[in-house]
Amino acid sequence: MRLWKQLAVSVVVLVVGAAAWVRFAPGAGETLAAIGVSHPLIDKLSKSQGGERQGGQRNGRGQGGQGGFGDATLVVVRPSASAIVNDRLNAIGNGEAIHSVTVTPTATGNLTEILVKSGDRIAEGQVIARLDSDDQKVAADQAKLTRDSAAEKVQRYRNLSSARAVTAVEVRDAEIALQAAELALKTAELDLKRRDIVAPSKGVVGIITVNVGDYVTTSTPIAVVDDRSQILVDFWVPERFASKIFVDQPVTANAIAQPGRQLEGVIHAIDNRLDQASRTLRVRARLENPDDMLRAGMSFSVTMAFDGDRYPTVDPLAIQWSSDGSYIWRVKGDRSERVSVKIIQRNPDKVLVEAALAEGDRVVTEGVQRLRDGGAVRVVGESQPEAGQKVAGEAQ
Repeated sequence: MRLWKQLAVSVVVLVVGAAAWVRFAPGAGETLAAIGVSHPLIDKLSKSQGGERQGGQRNGRGQGGQGGFGDATLVVVRPSASAIVNDRLNAIGNGEAIHSVTVTPTATGNLTEILVKSGDRIAEGQVIARLDSDDQKVAADQAKLTRDSAAEKVQRYRNLSSARAVTAVEVRDAEIALQAAELALKTAELDLKRRDIVAPSKGVVGIITVNVGDYVTTSTPIAVVDDRSQILVDFWVPERFASKIFVDQPVTANAIAQPGRQLEGVIHAIDNRLDQASRTLRVRARLENPDDMLRAGMSFSVTMAFDGDRYPTVDPLAIQWSSDGSYIWRVKGDRSERVSVKIIQRNPDKVLVEAALAEGDRVVTEGVQRLRDGGAVRVVGESQPEAGQKVAGEAQ
């Protein structure tokens, strides 16, 4: 076979193969367009293959177009909708009493009395234990005698000063001695008072870990007192919510140990910085506990509601990809329009996107392989009056 015949056969084979590829391979037209092949040539390749398959005969609805009228591409569409994201926050937190104090002695010595037991409710300033105080009592009595003696001396010197039996300097020295004796008495009484271990706040006494007779110091814990009339719940939120949270904002919570019981509360405090490792913000909520069913250390599921951000949604089948990123095909009138989109969130039944889409826009979900920007389309299930009139005219 001569060279020109071989070239002619090769060209024919390439044209037929390209036409078949364009017609049956998804995305083939876009691939050819990306390498510089013009859209009219791609359409001719597609039509030529369609003509070969149909023997060059008209099918009663126009020539070319896979099941369409004229050059229109048959597509399936679904209307776009909208959805809201970032409108709810769920977090797990740990509960603490609104006021919790570990009671320790203010002096050292041996315990002689423990006046409360675990579970008792106590008031602020109530004595819960006592240390041995014999030495302090003796010192207080001695200081009192010294003070009384100094007071009598001052009174006597004042009486004698009127008769000029003592000088004013001696009276002044006696008064200074009285002041020193009063200070010594106050110090002795304070030392005696410190032998009583008192609760700095009201609450419920925890387990007492010491016994009568134990020698304790100022660092020995006697008991933990929790005021659990309110419970504080610490939890961590992502940094995108940092600007949306404020003090006294309502929250709802559920104790993990008490499912089905919803608790109402508010934001009590917000930390002043984010954790750099986790990029989260520490937030503290406050819950009321009027029936005393909650305990410090419990875990809670905290829920917060926000206005959220609204985005258009499309069917997952509508999302297409190219070298420029993701996009969809929108039907406007009887023409296809390419719309670039940015994916915000993927769900099994819908994809939230950031795009110039209005709710109700017709978005192509099937038949996207042969679409081009501005090309004619025919939507499955929609009537085509103009095409119908043309067919009727031809039949006449």
